[in-house]
Order: sequence, then C-alpha cells, then structure tokens
Amino acid sequence: MNAVFSDDIDRAADALASARYAIALVGAGISVESGIPPFRGAGGLWTTRGEPPMDGYARFMEDLSGGWLSMLERRGGGDEFARALAAAKPNAAHHALAELERDGILRHTITQNIDNLHFAAGSVAVTEIHGNRTKIRCIDCGGRWPFEEIDLSELPPACPVCRGILKGDTVMFGEPIPQAALAECYRQAERADCMLIAGTSASVTPAAWFPEVVLQRDGVLIEVNPEATPFSGLALVSMRAAAGEALPLLLDRLRAR
Repeated sequence: MNAVFSDDIDRAADALASARYAIALVGAGISVESGIPPFRGAGGLWTTRGEPPMDGYARFMEDLSGGWLSMLERRGGGDEFARALAAAKPNAAHHALAELERDGILRHTITQNIDNLHFAAGSVAVTEIHGNRTKIRCIDCGGRWPFEEIDLSELPPACPVCRGILKGDTVMFGEPIPQAALAECYRQAERADCMLIAGTSASVTPAAWFPEVVLQRDGVLIEVNPEATPFSGLALVSMRAAAGEALPLLLDRLRAR
C-alpha cells in the first residue's frame, strides 16, 4: 500500500469513527466486482447493445400477462444479465459493508443495485432505490414478498393482501421510484453527518441528490471509486480504488483502533 493511499484510509477511518450517524451510498461498481456487467460505461450492456425502450413500465401495464411471461423468461436465464445476477456472490466490498454495520459504524446503506448481494453478505439496514430482483412488489399497497412466496400458477398474479397488481420489484424505465424507498433514503441522508460513497458516480437522480443533502447539513463525504466523479472535489477523502480493495482496508483500520 502506498503512503498516499494509506493516509487516505487513515483519514476515512477517522471520519467514520467520529461520525454520529454514518451511511453508505453504493452503486454498480460494487456489483461489477461480483461479475455483474454494468449498464453504462466501458463494456456496459447498454453501451454495446443500445439502451432498452424507455417505456418499459407502460408496456408492462398495458399487457400484464405478457409482461409477466417476459419477466419470468428473463429470470430463467433468458439473457446475459439475468445469468450473471443468478451466478453472482457477495464480494469483499459487500462483506466489509456488512461488518461495518455489525460494528455499529455504518448505520444504513442506500444501494442502487438490484442484486440482493448486500443482504446475502449479511447487511440488514439497506434501502434499495431500484428494487430487488428476488422480490415481488404490489403497485397498489407497496407490499413486498420473495418470489417463492407468491403463487405464479396464474398470470398476472394478484396481491395476497389487497388484490392489487403485482410486478417484479425491480424498477422499470418509466416507473416511479417507490415512495416508501425514496422517503427512507431522504430520511437517512438527513440524519447523516458522514456518507461513504462507493462504486458509484452518483450522477443519476435520485442517487445524486443524497450526497447533496449530507453536504447541505455540513456532513462529510468519503468517496471510493476508480474514476473521478462530480463529488470527488467535494469529498473529505476521495480514493481512486475499487471498493473491494479499499473497504476491507478501511474496516481493518477501524478495528485496529
């Protein structure tokens, strides 16, 4: 470890250790380290194949049965992304975040990822902005259930609570972010005096709003990302590294205190 990077780890550890309420904001960069391809950027699915239709949610609502059939086909391994999701395991970054939560240092994680890997690694306090591929959500009452708990013998299935419309929990293009998730993200950002930003450029809303909330309340940002982002110049510490490299080192430094 070079001296500059070691100093950055020290400064980040100091900030987290002294924080009253520290949270994390994470994105696709962490998932990439588990073998899940990104959507944008070099090698991204949308970069190489073009972006999907922007009206996916409207199409689903117009043909619920057809939408469910397409979704189940993809879940069954019908495309590269679904196969990568099914094979992915938590990496060192996921495990470090879970351990930081267990140690009482990290209070909450806001994730833009749908892969369920934070929970698989042992994190508990997690809000998923874009949903979770392993769950089903009711559009009407907002209830969420694991896929295996819903009877899919007839499509479209009905909500077991309110008989409303069920869909995969993953947020589609054109679909509003679920209000409960969005409200929780704001609640967490407004409580935080320190935000650890890892594996995300935080350049797409609503994720881009949350660091701003922390800064407006005189909180500090710690950034871990291989490339510079709009928040690099505003962060107390900005480390050019992969999350799987930096976060375990940060955990070890905090535990060595």
